[in-house]
Amino acid sequence: MPKTNSKALLPLFFFFFFLLSCFSEPITYPPQTNLLLPSDAVSILTFKSKADLDNKLLYALNERFDYCQWRGVKCVQGRVVRYILQNSGLRGTFPANSLTRLDQLRVLSLHNNSLSGPIPDLSSLYNLKALFLDRNNFSGTFPPSIFFLHRITSLDLSYNVLNGPIPANLTALDRLNILRLEWNRFNGTVPPLNQSFLLIFNVSGNNLTGQIPATPTLLKFNTTAFSLNPNLCGEIINKPCTSRSPFFGSPSASGPLGQSAEAQGGGATTGGIVVLPPPSSPKKKHQRTGVVLGFTIGIALIIFSVLLAFALVRRQSGKKSVDSKETKPTTASSEATNSNVGNSKTQVEEVSGRKLVIPGIQKLKKSGNLVFVAGEVEGYSLEQLMRASAELLGRGTMGTTYKAVVDRQLILTVKRLDACKTAVTSGEVFEQHMDAVGGLRHPNLVPIRAYFQAKGERLVIYDYQPNGSVFNLVHGSRSTRAKPLHWTSCLKIAEDVAQGLAYIHQASRLVHGNLKSSNVLLGTDFEACLTDYCLALLADSSSTEDPDSAAYKAPEIRKSNRRFTPQSDVYAFGVFLVELLTGKHPSQHPVLVPHDMLEWVRTMREDDGGEHHRLGMLTEVASVCSLTSPEQRPPMWQVLKMIQQIKESAMMEDSA
Repeated sequence: MPKTNSKALLPLFFFFFFLLSCFSEPITYPPQTNLLLPSDAVSILTFKSKADLDNKLLYALNERFDYCQWRGVKCVQGRVVRYILQNSGLRGTFPANSLTRLDQLRVLSLHNNSLSGPIPDLSSLYNLKALFLDRNNFSGTFPPSIFFLHRITSLDLSYNVLNGPIPANLTALDRLNILRLEWNRFNGTVPPLNQSFLLIFNVSGNNLTGQIPATPTLLKFNTTAFSLNPNLCGEIINKPCTSRSPFFGSPSASGPLGQSAEAQGGGATTGGIVVLPPPSSPKKKHQRTGVVLGFTIGIALIIFSVLLAFALVRRQSGKKSVDSKETKPTTASSEATNSNVGNSKTQVEEVSGRKLVIPGIQKLKKSGNLVFVAGEVEGYSLEQLMRASAELLGRGTMGTTYKAVVDRQLILTVKRLDACKTAVTSGEVFEQHMDAVGGLRHPNLVPIRAYFQAKGERLVIYDYQPNGSVFNLVHGSRSTRAKPLHWTSCLKIAEDVAQGLAYIHQASRLVHGNLKSSNVLLGTDFEACLTDYCLALLADSSSTEDPDSAAYKAPEIRKSNRRFTPQSDVYAFGVFLVELLTGKHPSQHPVLVPHDMLEWVRTMREDDGGEHHRLGMLTEVASVCSLTSPEQRPPMWQVLKMIQQIKESAMMEDSA
């Protein structure tokens, strides 16, 4: 047999391969099956395929690690650790086996989209610390897989259409700082939560029943956390749980069926079988019906007579008050527009029947209108604002703050500036200053919407922030001893506040001038937002103030009554950061060198969970901000960079 020359077959082999490649179509793989893509990129693209039906996320992958630059994605060493797509217009479902494969994920936020369907199994996200799925259309029951997320500290499932009971084993999530489940359709009872770290809690707007457990953790929260659950009761909401006896018959008459013969109408029992009595004759039934009907009509007549007498008495007393021409305002009704009230020299403010009573309302209407800033739409008038139901929120160094509900739907915060403290500023200067301040827009600033001024009256209108202030978060709203925040919460709040201050300093020549924990509010996403910013320049700096507010002032401001500067804001930020870390009021902070300050902070925290290194870095930032010499303090943008470096370092350590 002749031998075959292998070298002669090589050209034939290459020719055959060339023909095959020319006539065959290229093989393509869908993103979710392309083995060349990193697994994290595949997970995100799988999620997008079902959750982004309107193609809002324009993801494109040209290089291996391009996905780390996609919208909402944050990577550490090539792995996704944060995926934040809040307010992104997503519409679709949350598919299983998509984002749940991101095993290094720490933060997942799909807040305020239009995602629907059930929440998938999340148990594989064992590193997850914060989960925000609120303000979507998720349905089904409370996802049980969350109980496997033992590192989670923040959980928000509010404003969905979840149903079923709230699980009692929420106590397994012992590291929770934030738990929000309001405005779903949950039923059942409130679980006896005992997490010492729980700082924010809300189950309002569900269908919960029964007594609220009076645990030390739940006692920290006020009635709003349980509101709009009409069948809840207990010490926390000041509603007794005692059952009322029926109007007719004994309490035992309403017992459960088959419980006893007496409980169901007087029958006897024989051998465990209920023997019902013979039916009553029609004549006896008519007699009983007549007695009940007559009794009911009699009660109704008595109630009607009492109400009629009360109305007559009230009408006569009203006539007497008109005849006597009494000028003292008692309600926020039309009497408050009386000209005698408008001529009152003494300004009196009170909350009466949850109505804002401001003497001189007629004068306000004639002397000016609300001035809307930064192109704001004039959605309401001064007259509507004066008619709004109002609630006193507090009194501060600059004036009094109210929560106002306009036409039962729009909620605003109205700050009434103290006339004595702002009297040094002319009307024209006030307008120019408010136009400049009103133009500031940043996610960590509570936006100013409008302002008003007349003779002796100045109002500033803000958006209402529903979650209170950092002061209440740190020090608690009750007399119980507050525990310092977890260091991650301190870091998050510090970064938000630093962002807001750095923006004010860089976007304008203005300064905050009144930074303190009560002027840092928590927004809808629990972001820290500055309020009362840039108003201190309008006030008389020589006015007296409380010790805590004075402790925020830099030494150079205290000694010479100088105007506030960016360096004085940095000093106040250092005091604020120490307050966050220790839970102590600023007036209780000792004057210590940086090393001793760290030891004092650790002592005040008692147990920092072994986070000595990270705690030390935050304390060092507070110390350098609080230096006596203003020239030695870093600018605010540099302080922000220091905090962000601490966060990056912590994320790197957690992912290692």
